[in-house]
Amino acid sequence: MFRDATKLVPRDSFIDAMRRVASSVTVVTTDGPAGRLGATVSAFSSVSADPPTILICLFAESRIAKAVLENKDFCVNVLSEEDSDIADRFAGRHDALVEDRFSGIDCYGAPGTPPQIDGATAFRCVQQQTILSGSHLIILGHVRHVLAGAARPLTYRDGSYHRVLPKADRFLSAAT
Repeated sequence: MFRDATKLVPRDSFIDAMRRVASSVTVVTTDGPAGRLGATVSAFSSVSADPPTILICLFAESRIAKAVLENKDFCVNVLSEEDSDIADRFAGRHDALVEDRFSGIDCYGAPGTPPQIDGATAFRCVQQQTILSGSHLIILGHVRHVLAGAARPLTYRDGSYHRVLPKADRFLSAAT
């Protein structure tokens, strides 16, 4: 196990390199005894197909991390390329204007279950394991329900949103 923090790269070098990595833009939602909350999150990954398991990373002191821990379930909504406004909303960019981040957002799910955002690819999960690593909480969830969205995903890289284009589309758009 690696324990010598003096041999780690400088924080700024790590952040600079990570900014160059594209990631899907997701909104993690939860609902239950701790309330209905949602937040934009970029750290999401598949872990296993047997059993179906995903992970998310949340700032350990955040409201969403505390709510997911208490509610015991969550939904990862992978946003479509048209949903940058939803990503901004759940990132808190409109909190001064909108009291409830879910206001005006089409969601599915019974009260007390994590909301699924319309048009998103959704993975509804039950919390399986948590790991505290540095400032973040890694939450592994067993996937109980999926909803495969049809639209291309929204991605984030180097401080801005991007669209994913299949290689053939990229060459066609360059020719026109």
